[in-house]
Amino acid sequence: MRAFIRLLLFPLLLPCAGCGPTVDLTKGLQLAVVGTGWFDAGIVNGQNKLVPSVSFTLKNVSDQSLGTLQVNAVFRHVNENDEWGSGFMTVAGSEGLAPGATTATLTVKSQLGYTGSDQTRLDMLANTHFVDVRVEVFAKYASTQWVRVGMVPIARELLTK
Repeated sequence: MRAFIRLLLFPLLLPCAGCGPTVDLTKGLQLAVVGTGWFDAGIVNGQNKLVPSVSFTLKNVSDQSLGTLQVNAVFRHVNENDEWGSGFMTVAGSEGLAPGATTATLTVKSQLGYTGSDQTRLDMLANTHFVDVRVEVFAKYASTQWVRVGMVPIARELLTK
C-alpha cells in the first residue's frame, strides 16, 4: 500500500525537486548604477527630443539561480508618484542568473521625454521649466512578485550613447 501511495505522490513532488526557498531580491540582488542622464533621441516631429535613461548591472548575491529574471524601470518626476515612462526587459531566461554572476550593462530609456524646437539639447537641460526625474528599478524572477531593488535620480547630463 505504501509503495502505491508513493507512486501516486511522486509525480506531484517532481516539479519541486529543484525548488529552494524564495530569494528576497531586496537582499539577493545587487543593483550597481553605471550611469544616468538624458539620451538624445533625435528629432521627432521637427523637435529635439531628450528622454531619461539609466544604465546598470545586477549581481546575484544569493545562493540560488534566479530563473526568468526580469526588470522594470519606472521613471517619475521627482515630486510626483505617477509613472511618467517605463521600460521592461528580461535579464535572464530559463537558464537564470547564477549565484555570484553579474549581468552585462543593461540600459533602459523612457519612451517619454522633453521636446523643444527653439533650444539646443543642452539649453533644454538648463531650462527653468525643466523638471528632474528619478527612476525606480523593480525586479522579479520566476513567479515571485515585483520588488523595488533601487531608486536613483536622473542626472542632468546629455547622453549620446
